Amino acid sequence: MKKIIIILVSFAFATVAYSQKMITRSGEIKFDATVPGASDSVVAESNTVSSIFDKITGDFVVQGLVKSFKFKMPLMEEHFNENYMESDKFPKTSFKGKVVGYGGKSGSYDVEGELNIHGVAKKVKTKMTIVAGAKTSISGTFIVKLIDYKLEVPTLAKKTLAETAKILIKLELENNK
Repeated sequence: MKKIIIILVSFAFATVAYSQKMITRSGEIKFDATVPGASDSVVAESNTVSSIFDKITGDFVVQGLVKSFKFKMPLMEEHFNENYMESDKFPKTSFKGKVVGYGGKSGSYDVEGELNIHGVAKKVKTKMTIVAGAKTSISGTFIVKLIDYKLEVPTLAKKTLAETAKILIKLELENNK
């Protein structure tokens, strides 16, 4: 009888711990590296971003496939994948970090961790807004210097492609079932 009780209690704790993780496979990332006033915008979007957020520890992971980013102009998308991001060599981009001081409430939080782009991992820190509920919404922006990730802007592209990029993240996470 003791063994049955121990197993049931263990199962109950495992279920509670398991349900604290929120997940999505349809998050959004928008990449904008447009030079202000440029005639062409350098903007791409992916709607197949995966993320896991642990409401207890604040651990936060976001991952996207480079080839999932779509541009308005196919030629720009081709240059992005082949010449800049080398998506065959570096197929994923990711962030792994922590929401600092998260206590289960909605608000603006510091998020810090490691952003990995083009095979280069850098420590980053930004603010993100979290709206807690049955579904948890997380949104925020990273500002990155392309050169920090070994992404050089050729002279011919400097009229359109900025040396810094905004990476906007928007996630709607649900309990991991």
